[in-house]
Parts: sequence; structure tokens; C-alpha cells
Amino acid sequence: MTFGFAPPSTTSLITATGGSSRHGRLLEPAEWTAAGVPLLRNPREVVSGLHSRHSPVPSTAVIAVLDPEEQLVASASFVQRSASADGWEYRNALLSRLRRVIPHDLRRRTPVRTAVLLYCREGDERWTEEDGAWMWGLRDACTLHGLRCGAYITLTRGGWQVLGEGRGGRRPSSDSRPERLSDITTDLAPLTLRTGGSATEALRRTAAR
Repeated sequence: MTFGFAPPSTTSLITATGGSSRHGRLLEPAEWTAAGVPLLRNPREVVSGLHSRHSPVPSTAVIAVLDPEEQLVASASFVQRSASADGWEYRNALLSRLRRVIPHDLRRRTPVRTAVLLYCREGDERWTEEDGAWMWGLRDACTLHGLRCGAYITLTRGGWQVLGEGRGGRRPSSDSRPERLSDITTDLAPLTLRTGGSATEALRRTAAR
């Protein structure tokens, strides 16, 4: 398992003046690999399904929750722009979206559902410090919401890649048009409404995208 590394000029974090490296709010590739993140059975189908639902453009993050059968339970997308990105900031943004679309699982002894993160960005597939900050944020948000920390996937012009696994493909990419969901052979199930009140309404809005 190997990683490529982007030169410092291509990273989006400012580490010399209070960036994530200074505060330790990012995960290096070796740390991510050692965390034992569960592998996706069908990563292309997960990526294609999320791409079709959310049509991400660069700087768009898509957080998705999968059940034990790798069926989609809930998802949300948002644009995150920051001059000095920080894993703490990313954690808060991810946790906020998770709380809107799905109840927490903190009462369970062990997590049952898994959160995965698809991030559409500029550049190539090589790991950057911005990726490390998203990894840190995803791991921490999952812990605080009672979920398993799942795959971190980048979507660039060259295609998609599950960082830490060495699996990827050319389509979809950040430039490709989303496929219709009906055209995708996938195990992703329709979003399920599991709670009432504002959370249900938020989930309905997410499912309608």
C-alpha cells in the first residue's frame, strides 16, 4: 500500500502560522492506515451513488452514513472553504451535518453504522495536508456521533480514490456529469426516515436532492 505526496505548494493548509500540523489536527497516511478503517465492498458504487445524488464540485464535502449491509441511510453535502483549514473546523462541520440528518448511536456499546466522506477537490490523487485534516475531522466526528469511521475518498479531475486502500477509478470525476441513479447497479438503498421533527424534515430534504 503506497501513497503519493503532493509538494508543499499544492497543499491547502498554512502550517507555519497555526495550521493543522501545528495543532496535530490532521492524520498522516500511516496513522490513517493503522487506524483499521473498514474497507468498502463496492467503493465505485458508493462513489457513483453519492456523485449522482449530490453532484459535487471542487470544495464540496459529502458525508454519508451506511448500514452494515453498505446501504445508504443518510447523506448531506456542503461547501467548505477556509483560508487556514483545520481538522477541528472540519470535525465541527461534519458533526453538524450528521446531527441534522441522522440520530446518534452513542447508546450502543459498539458502532453499527459507518460514516464515509467523499471530498471533491482540485489537484491530483496524492495525499495533501488538507486530506489529513479531513481524515482527522471524520474520525473525531464519528466518535462523537457513535459511528464507525469509514473510508475517506477524494474526487478530482483524474477520478476518485479511496485513500489508504489504493483503490480508485477514472469515473466519476470532478468533471464528469452525474449518472442517473436508475442507471447505476448499486446496493445503495433509498434513504430511510428514522426520526421525527426537524431531523425528519432535514432528511427528507437530503433525500430529495
